[in-house]
Amino acid sequence: ERVTLTLDSALLHEVDSRVDGMRIKNRSHAVELLLSQILGNNMPKVALILSGGKGTRMRPITHEIPKPLLLVHERSLLEHQFDLFKKHGIKNLVISIGYKGDKIKHAIGDGKRFGVNVSYVEETKPLGTAGPLRLAKPFITGTFVTENSDELKDIDLHDMYLFHKENKALVTIALTTVDNPSTYGVAKMQGGRILEFVEKPKKDEAPSNLINSGLYMMEPEVLDYIGNGFSMLEKDVFPKLAKLGR
Repeated sequence: ERVTLTLDSALLHEVDSRVDGMRIKNRSHAVELLLSQILGNNMPKVALILSGGKGTRMRPITHEIPKPLLLVHERSLLEHQFDLFKKHGIKNLVISIGYKGDKIKHAIGDGKRFGVNVSYVEETKPLGTAGPLRLAKPFITGTFVTENSDELKDIDLHDMYLFHKENKALVTIALTTVDNPSTYGVAKMQGGRILEFVEKPKKDEAPSNLINSGLYMMEPEVLDYIGNGFSMLEKDVFPKLAKLGR
């Protein structure tokens, strides 16, 4: 719809300052994006947090405490992740639990005291990073976020969502940079599109210094690419989608 607005000149200047001619094309586009962000209409409603791992690299601590409950500045990793999702209006969270899942349930409960709504799906045996998505299918009705539970991130999820939709992707992966990518799966890029992940290349042969940060924006159709039982997003799903250009 075409509308006419009367705005304070200082406010209009703030709007115009966001126009870069690329991501935000003009004043009208800037106003639309700002309204969408404030009203929360164009954001995923559900996030899935993968919390079923054993945390073997943090032993002996994780013999007693599941890694998602380890404290950083006196708050668990999960609580810090709740903050990120709440900041972007995502309050319906599904936590996939396995190893010492009862302790996570006891600590988090229904999430209400943290300002979120938490549901659980439980792995009776390890399902990798992709298998839990199939368990969470009843909670997924549209675009959703998936995140590893043992990492901290500061990212604009609204900006990521817009990028995801503009590129008509099935999955958008948040990448991060490292000085030495030789111990990671390294993204080979063409513009903003991931062509493939090159596993543990020599430092001087790496196609970039960009690696998977463990946070994804996804469409429900991704579930069709996940087999039953143990499955890994990184090895079993993402390579298929990259070959399809999705």
